[in-house]
This record gives sequence, structure tokens and C-alpha cells, in this order.
Amino acid sequence: MESRISIERTGEHARSAGHKVKYLVLLITSLVLLLNYADRAALGVAGSEIIHEFKLTNTEFGLISSVFFVGYAPFCFVGGWLSDKYGPRSIMAIAGCWWSIFTALTAAGTGFLSFMVVRFLFGFGEGPQGAITVKTMSNWFPQRQMGMAVGISQGATPLGGALGTPLVAALIASTGDWRIPFIVLGVLGVLMMIGWWVIVRDTPHVHPWVGRPDQLEPAVAEKKPTEEENNQPARPLSWYLRQPLVLATSAAFFAYAWVLYTFLSWFPVYLVEDRGINLKAFAFAGALPWLLGMVGYMAGGVITDKIALRTGKPAAARRGMIIFGLLGTAALMALLGNVSSAWSAVAVMSAVVMLLYLTGSQYFLIISDTIPGKRLGGVVGFVHFIANSSGILAPLLVGMLVDYTKSWPLTFGLCAAICLLGALVILIWGKPRNLS
Repeated sequence: MESRISIERTGEHARSAGHKVKYLVLLITSLVLLLNYADRAALGVAGSEIIHEFKLTNTEFGLISSVFFVGYAPFCFVGGWLSDKYGPRSIMAIAGCWWSIFTALTAAGTGFLSFMVVRFLFGFGEGPQGAITVKTMSNWFPQRQMGMAVGISQGATPLGGALGTPLVAALIASTGDWRIPFIVLGVLGVLMMIGWWVIVRDTPHVHPWVGRPDQLEPAVAEKKPTEEENNQPARPLSWYLRQPLVLATSAAFFAYAWVLYTFLSWFPVYLVEDRGINLKAFAFAGALPWLLGMVGYMAGGVITDKIALRTGKPAAARRGMIIFGLLGTAALMALLGNVSSAWSAVAVMSAVVMLLYLTGSQYFLIISDTIPGKRLGGVVGFVHFIANSSGILAPLLVGMLVDYTKSWPLTFGLCAAICLLGALVILIWGKPRNLS
């Protein structure tokens, strides 16, 4: 009797440990992504200082912003594929250290060419984070909690923008040197990746803090692949990449990313150069859209989890949220070109980012709902790659439009049209079906 009680208590302790560790994994993943976006947002905040110091044109600064995505976009796919092959823990650790080093090296920029090289290499490290995050959450959380897990972890990205924007602006304003924030963020990144390596394992079943696999709490235990699943041959990755659902999701994600990267690269410059907001005022104005974006990102995942639980159709719930969010974003972007004041622009863009981010986790979730785990990293990486190819075009095209037309409303109208097209593509061709 005492032996049975002892075994039950041991099991309860192990289940409690597994429950705590999976949320610790979620926490450190969220912190990594927070810093990821703080690093990425820093160039936009420092943009006006860099443009003036090095006498860059808007087109040249657009090229510097765009070249990041030349490195970033393919490594979204490469990182996802590598996480399937070698596990997410080691690939994220390498990627995080890489992007942190090149964040710090941005401070060594001496002109157009050196910024181009550093930002290109910086993109290599930042690319894998999206696919690795989804792979990690899929390994640690059951499907019914995936919206919450991905929503919270990826929702940390706009929080990174919200915290990074005033931090970078304040450091520049107080020191008079735009280089300082990049060095600070680089050091923080290396420290963060040490924390990631200590806390995270690829699956709960190999984590030393969890306990015996047969005593895991159910939400963790059900993530262990069965022997039958391990031996079952998976379709080639190329087969999944040709499916209409995957391609339609990629197109909708491209539209989402076009708006996001226009905002990330150019909205700070627009407020400072066109609307006359100084860096101190921008510390608040630049953070507000990010804060509302965080709310939208996290709420979107939780809402579609609840709809999925009620309807039994998780992928359809994700698709519906994408269509709703992109249509609303298109309407608000069209409005943004006609506002009368800087603070009206901040208010409308804040609403844009919140509505856009309602869809933010859905592109990852619709893939995790329909693709088997063996191919999840590669397919998510491919979808993320297509989306982020917009970052190669959007910052450059915006810079050229502003240089040659002097029209910010034209830029915002283009965003609206691309969002509308993305919503239509997933509405027509993105009908969910299980692809396992």
C-alpha cells in the first residue's frame, strides 16, 4: 500500500514537473523572440540618424533594409528544415548567437556598403526563429493549446518592438550616439541564448527536469511519437509545398508581411521626417502600435483555439481569422493616407498593427493543424520564406516611391491593395484539409 502511494506521489511530482517545464520553455522562447524583434526594430528607430550622418537617400536606406530579407527569407526555410533534421534547440542557439553578433556589428557601420553587408549577414540568424518556434511549441504542447502557445511566443515579437523602440530611442537621445543601442542589444542576445540552451530540450521526453516519460502529465505525454509514427514513411517535403492550402497560406502571409515590413522599416522615418515627431515623442508614439499588436497576436491564438474547440475545425477557424484580419487591415491602410495629423496617423497605424497581428499566429497554426510533425519545420519554414520575401521588395519599393513621388498615401494604398489580394487568395484556394 505504502509502495503504491509512493509511486502515485512520484507520478504526481513528475507530472507537475512536466507541466512547469513546458511553460518555462514557452517563457524563454517568448523572451528570445522579444529580443529578436527589438534587434530588428532598432534600425528603423535609428534610421533618420543614420540617413543624416551618412547622407543616404531614402532609396539607399530602403536597400539597406531590404538586403536583410535577402539573407533572412531563405533561412526561414533552411532553419525550419534543419530543425526537422537536428532539432530546434541547437539550431535556435546557433541562430540567436549569430544574429546577436551582427546586431552589435551594426554599430561598426561606416557607410552604405558596410551596412549592406552587416544587415545581409544579420538576416541569416534571424530567419530560422519562426519555424523553430512552431516546431518547439508543437513538440511541447498538444494541438488544443497550440493557438495559445504560438500566440504567446510569437506575440512577444511586437512586445519586442514595443520595448525596443523606446529603449533605442531613449539611448540615442541620452547618449547622442545611435551606435550604443546596437551594442547593448547584441550583448543581451548572447546572454539570452545561454539561457535558452540551459532551459530548452527538443522534446519533453529527453528533458532532465521532467522525470520519467511514463509519468509525464497528459498534455506533455501525448506529444511523444509512437513507434508506428516513427516508422511510418512521410511524403517528400516537395509534395507538401505544392499543395493549394500551403501556397494560399503563403500568399496571405506575404500580404501580412508586406504591411508589417513597411511599418517596421518606414513608419518611424515617416513620423520623424514627414510629421515632425522628435525622438523623445517617438519613444511613446513608436511603442503604441507594438503594444496593441502584442494584444492582437496573443488574442488571435486564444480566440481561434476556442472556436476550434467548439466547432472541431481548427484549420477553418485559423483561415477565417486570416480573412477577417487582412480585410480589416486593407480598409485601415487605405484610411491612413488621408489622416490630418501625426497623432491620428499613430492611432490608425496602432489599429492596423493590432488587427494585422490578430492573424499573426494563424499562418503557422493552419500549417501545424494540417501537416505531420516530421515535415512541420520544413513546411512552416517554406511558408515563412515566401512571406518574408516581401521584405526584400517592400522597404526598397517604399523608398523609391517616396523619393520619386513624395507620396506616403500611395505607399499606404499599395499596402491596402496587397492585403485585399491576400485575403482573396486564401478565401478561394485555401480551403483546409488534412495533408498527413
